[in-house]
Amino acid sequence: MTGNANLVTETLNRQFLTNYPSEAVEELELFTPQESAGLLISQPTPLITSILEILSPDIAASIFSYLPNSVMQAVLTEANPILMITLLGKFEDAERSRFLSLVDSTIQDDFKTMMSYSEDSAGRLMETRTHVFRENMSVRQCLKRLRQLKFKPTRTLFLVNNQNKLVSRVEMQDLALAEPLQTLNELAQPLKAFVSPTDPKEEIVSKMEEFKISNLPVLDLSGGLVGIVHHDALVKAVEEEATVDIQTMFGASKDERALSKPLFAVKKRLPWLQINLLTAFLAASVVGLFEGTIAKFTALAVLLPVVAGQSGNTGAQALAVTMRGLALKEISVRQWKAVVFKEMWVAFLNGVAVALTTAAGVYFWSHSIGLALVIGISMVISMVAAGLAGASVPIVLTRLGQDPATASSIILTTVTDVAGFFSFLGIATLLSYLL
Repeated sequence: MTGNANLVTETLNRQFLTNYPSEAVEELELFTPQESAGLLISQPTPLITSILEILSPDIAASIFSYLPNSVMQAVLTEANPILMITLLGKFEDAERSRFLSLVDSTIQDDFKTMMSYSEDSAGRLMETRTHVFRENMSVRQCLKRLRQLKFKPTRTLFLVNNQNKLVSRVEMQDLALAEPLQTLNELAQPLKAFVSPTDPKEEIVSKMEEFKISNLPVLDLSGGLVGIVHHDALVKAVEEEATVDIQTMFGASKDERALSKPLFAVKKRLPWLQINLLTAFLAASVVGLFEGTIAKFTALAVLLPVVAGQSGNTGAQALAVTMRGLALKEISVRQWKAVVFKEMWVAFLNGVAVALTTAAGVYFWSHSIGLALVIGISMVISMVAAGLAGASVPIVLTRLGQDPATASSIILTTVTDVAGFFSFLGIATLLSYLL
């Protein structure tokens, strides 16, 4: 009776994992890794790998470490290598070596080679389970071989010559419509583009967009095929990078996930909050320099956030455009003058337009020409300073070899606050006789 009950439970779990993977993952992430592993070990390997792909990488790695060796071996053998590289990267060298010892030397070598490439390179994004076909092979022979393959190509077959150098490609729809005795060479089309394993992600994106292809071959120095970057893998990597940049810009760790443990989140966020506190005191000290002026003209305290807010928004716009340009290789560090002066000019024109509107509003509110003049001038100065900072901060960080997403936001906030407060209160002090 117990055996039947276990079988029913196992079947229901399998149906839930198969039909509702997103909901299943939400439930699994609430369990301990050991409990989640216990639920997965009785499932088919393809189902286990599909669930590991949806789980956040840190939780997936923890669950993977609790799987029995036999299941680990099957997952390492059958799962997408890109997924396994991500999970293996979460472990120390000794534990990673233990996992790799479960599979044969060929798979071990593939993993070690991929892990030797940098994070954002084609070598880390490529699918190494590839197959090549000879130019002189007939369509009939090709189809026979395709039926025997465990991992089948999706849309494109890649052809090599007698020296095993990649020379051309055949699309699957052309193969399906061809006569059995035709050779692949008759159906072949020239290669549109290729990359090397060390080429950066930006190069891959550029070539896929330029040539409108979904599979990009990765070639070694001798022209042999070592892997293929698929469009979906690239899209996923770009999406992950974009969301990581959003987190790091605001002081959250790139390793943190929505369901990460509270203490882990505190550990990653608290240092940046402490740094932000110091920069806030720096901005407050600027206000303190003009304490007498504020006490004399209390309307300044009401308008202070307006100037700081506008300069902050201006800096954020310049920062976003510049960081996008650097990420997509639209600009390089060498073009810093053009980028900085463009953003300063944009900030000046916007500043003049906003200053006129603000000055008019302040005049109708206070009936003081002096106060309207002060906020108008300070608005232009602070917005130009914000544009300068927004463009220059990510360029300087990139030039220093740092990730511009990591600290740009905190540095920019400090600069825009200090510039906004100092320009407004400084000009108010200079023109106090008009207030």
